Amino acid sequence: MPVLIYVVAFLTRAVHDVRPRLLVAVAALAAFCLPVAAQEFTTLKGHGGPIMGIATSEVDQVATASFDNSVGRWENDTPVWLEGHTAAVNAVLFLDERHVVSAGDDNSVRLWPSDGAAPVLLGQHTAKVVSLDYNAATQTIASASWDGTIGLFRLAPDGNRLRESGMTQLRHGAGVNAVAFSQDGTRIYAASTDGSIHVWTLEDGNKRPLARHGFGVNELTLNEGAGWLAYGAVDGGTRVIDVDTGAQIADFTLERRPVLAMAYHADTHQLAVGDGHGFIMMLDTAEWRIARDFRATRRGPVWALAFSRNGSIIHAGGLDDVVYSWPVALLDKFEPGISGARSFLRDAQTMPNGERQFMRKCSICHALEPGPSRKAGPTLHGVFGRKAGTVDGYRYSDILDGSDIIWDETTIDALFDQGPDHFIPGSKMPMQVIAGADDRGDLIKFLQRSTEED
Repeated sequence: MPVLIYVVAFLTRAVHDVRPRLLVAVAALAAFCLPVAAQEFTTLKGHGGPIMGIATSEVDQVATASFDNSVGRWENDTPVWLEGHTAAVNAVLFLDERHVVSAGDDNSVRLWPSDGAAPVLLGQHTAKVVSLDYNAATQTIASASWDGTIGLFRLAPDGNRLRESGMTQLRHGAGVNAVAFSQDGTRIYAASTDGSIHVWTLEDGNKRPLARHGFGVNELTLNEGAGWLAYGAVDGGTRVIDVDTGAQIADFTLERRPVLAMAYHADTHQLAVGDGHGFIMMLDTAEWRIARDFRATRRGPVWALAFSRNGSIIHAGGLDDVVYSWPVALLDKFEPGISGARSFLRDAQTMPNGERQFMRKCSICHALEPGPSRKAGPTLHGVFGRKAGTVDGYRYSDILDGSDIIWDETTIDALFDQGPDHFIPGSKMPMQVIAGADDRGDLIKFLQRSTEED
């Protein structure tokens, strides 16, 4: 089945012709001893929102988590959409070749069998879940949540499927941003919004502090066998510490913040670090040096990273609805790929005010065109006079399912005057307020023109 590409009017996707660059980079192939077949620039297109998480399997399957509330499971360049989350999906991982796990802003952790069976809701936190890890030795999943807890899910075979035996929680207190299992699964390392890194002993639930950073720690990468743990922080700190004592081994902090993504490939000693300025820093963990420093985006952050099975490809995601996959050996030969060039980031002077308000407040989640969309919210086509919660095929929150609200000039004005948290409390719509009455009026006029039924 061909790739499903939903044309979004407000997205400019970068297109690259890499052939001229390949000609000048042939010498690099021998130096890195990577197979020629692996030296291809590719993209995965089809999501309707920014890419928040990427995972790869032992046979180079790719899974993606997106702001559009969905998980994509890719067979080459063809996606199978895993739908069930009711908010942005932040994290995804493969348990094996048959099962994917995901978690997101709807506070849930979900298990997806590849046989088409219904997904399993493994557990529900009380705040968003931002990170996952899995230990095959103990068949245990760990989830990191902003509710200040680590969720643990022990799995067991049930025929060809997996079942879980319930969720247990380790209570940290401050929000947990990242988790990583020890190799044998008896310990778990956790990084927090309060800047601390702790080690939990799972047998007795005890924890001990390993390190404290002055700002929140977003990412963890662990190589317990080699004796190190790397972390990335809100202030741009990228440090490597001793896994037993917390003593610093190396510091790769640059003037780029925050660190938002990490990926590690043990066989090739590569650690990739993505930041808010759009760079991917490639570290050689055998010699603890910066091997490459690649600007991956023209605008916006790098939110997600994952290596291919043999380490020759780095997959990356950011503001675009597209996953970009670069050959590591040739990174220095490419221009930035992720554009972040949605219309809401255009020069304000190029748009009338009503369109500008739409681009800033609505365009990431809502399309104006009729028909299905991979965006996080329902299409706004024909919205005036429509009862809330009635677009076919869209999964609404309970507050809007059966609502009496009719969308018109008055209700749309009230929505942005009060904000969704007050006008429709409990909905999935993120908090958006337009304070100026004239700005709200211009938005309404733009929507009236742009969403008319044919």
